[in-house]
Amino acid sequence: MGTKRKTLFFAFFLLLSSAHSFYLPGVAPRDFQRGDPLYVKVNKLSSTKTQLPYDYYFLNYCKPPKIVNNAENLGEVLRGDRIENSVYTFEMREDQPCKVVCRIKLDAESTKNFKEKIDDEYRVNIQRRDGSQSTTYEHGFRVGFKGNYAGSKEEKYFINNHLSFRVMFHRDTETDAARIVGFEVTPNSINHEYKEWDEKNPQVTTCNKDTKNLVPGSTVPQEVNLGKEVVFTYDVTFKESDIKWASRWDTYLLMNDDQIHWFSIINSLMIVLFLSGMVAMIMMRTLYKDISNYNQLETQDEAQEETGWKLVHGDVFRAPSNYGLLCVYVGTGVQIFAMTLVTMIFALLGFLSPSNRGGLMTAMVLLWVFMGIFAGYSSARLYKMFKGTEWKRNTLKTAFMFPGVLFVIFFVLNALIWGEQSSGAVPFGTMIALVCLWFGISVPLVFVGSYLGFKKPAIEDPVKTNKIPRQIPEQAWYMKPLFSILIGGILPFGAVFIELFFILTSIWLNQFYYIFGFLFIVFIILIITCAEITIVLCYFQLCSEDYYWWWRSYLTAGSSAFYLFLYSIFYFFTKLEITKLVSGILYFGYMVIVSYAFFVLTGTIGFYACFWFVRKIYSSVKID
Repeated sequence: MGTKRKTLFFAFFLLLSSAHSFYLPGVAPRDFQRGDPLYVKVNKLSSTKTQLPYDYYFLNYCKPPKIVNNAENLGEVLRGDRIENSVYTFEMREDQPCKVVCRIKLDAESTKNFKEKIDDEYRVNIQRRDGSQSTTYEHGFRVGFKGNYAGSKEEKYFINNHLSFRVMFHRDTETDAARIVGFEVTPNSINHEYKEWDEKNPQVTTCNKDTKNLVPGSTVPQEVNLGKEVVFTYDVTFKESDIKWASRWDTYLLMNDDQIHWFSIINSLMIVLFLSGMVAMIMMRTLYKDISNYNQLETQDEAQEETGWKLVHGDVFRAPSNYGLLCVYVGTGVQIFAMTLVTMIFALLGFLSPSNRGGLMTAMVLLWVFMGIFAGYSSARLYKMFKGTEWKRNTLKTAFMFPGVLFVIFFVLNALIWGEQSSGAVPFGTMIALVCLWFGISVPLVFVGSYLGFKKPAIEDPVKTNKIPRQIPEQAWYMKPLFSILIGGILPFGAVFIELFFILTSIWLNQFYYIFGFLFIVFIILIITCAEITIVLCYFQLCSEDYYWWWRSYLTAGSSAFYLFLYSIFYFFTKLEITKLVSGILYFGYMVIVSYAFFVLTGTIGFYACFWFVRKIYSSVKID
């Protein structure tokens, strides 16, 4: 029959002791004396096959007299976490052998729900033994499993109805107070038997009368069938541990693939070094030679024979078509960049510890809202440089365009989740709260930023723009916009794609991701790669006398998002076992949001790099 698995109950059953509403480095831990009550909380049921979380009590488990939903932060609600009280209570450092919780008779609906959730491999949140000495943990244990009796080919459903809890604590030798540093669960399926049911003090014969431990050989599993009675039981053991309270998360965050991350970073650094070499060559050799040549030509009155990038000096700062939209996208990109940078710094400093569930999501939403001021400012500065006049319209577009697209996609996906009766659906009240954050804080801040940006004097072009646009010569096939834009996105994507695999795995396969040190290095590499590839391609473009660089620079770096989306399609078919249509739509819906944000972020980095480069080279030449 199914092997006995020891499992970490991380997100599903959570000891009150280690759940903090917000974690900061150095928060005071909680001490327990012998006999203090401990209450176990339950969270959602989740499955990597459907990606649809359900409330724990969606299944017919034993319920406390009154179910209390605990206060959650915004991030937890958005993630679909629903943390509630349960029937499991312990007393600190006092073992409880085989305690009966309740018995439940399976009706048609309960049977159907249990079977469906076992089919979809739902977990209530495992220790995998990989043959290595170290033990790695996963979220949760399965609701049940499928199997067949010896000699029979008929597949049956079995439910895990006995839970063995193990609580690890670190004891202070002086005060004898203890802190909880670990929490594991081993699920078992046992067909419990009893002579007579006493509601006040239920006893089962499958537990030893004297030791109250499970009777050896009583491991006939509990089948899920209409009309069957299921008796839920649990036992608790406490184990003293050497792990200090501050290191209690190390077991769960144990990385078995550090080498892959280092390989990823070295691989990315090679790309950066190669690009930096090219940029340095262009800046030093070509530009230095070009500029000194051009400046000599001026003195020799041979300016008529100019070739290359200097020829387009009269057009290079001509405002592009749809410059208003470009300003909006650049402003939004600055907002995303500021949010990402600050979130990563917080994460690096340990402010977003894994013990603060939903902390990362809450931080990102709030930072996004407050970074609106930078979006308004950068958008307005650019718009004023292009001599735009409708600044209020530009500001409104900056405040509404990107969040609006996100909100529409999010609303449609949420309606689908709601239709599946999943607890992952964001409640209407939270939706209203998000809209209030957007309209009440973000939009006014975009206007404040925009006002400040418009008050500053316009950015001056280093060279004058001609009245009549210059004819652009026929371009070689490899300088055509589409080809060079698609080539430009490959290297930034190549710099991040290994780390991207781990991020996708943590989102879609319920793994832990808390290696923000690696992520921060990769983010810095991404910024440098986007900037350098755009500068190199922009230089080649100007040399072939094509001065339409504004949008091209944005799209060159931004096209890495196209590869990100292609990779997410590859990941979907090779790594995930999603079979439901709704789950597939959810996956691609969220990946569209991620890719769109990545496009705006990388595009903005490329644009500003190119903007700096073009201003730099044209301000170094003498032009009549």
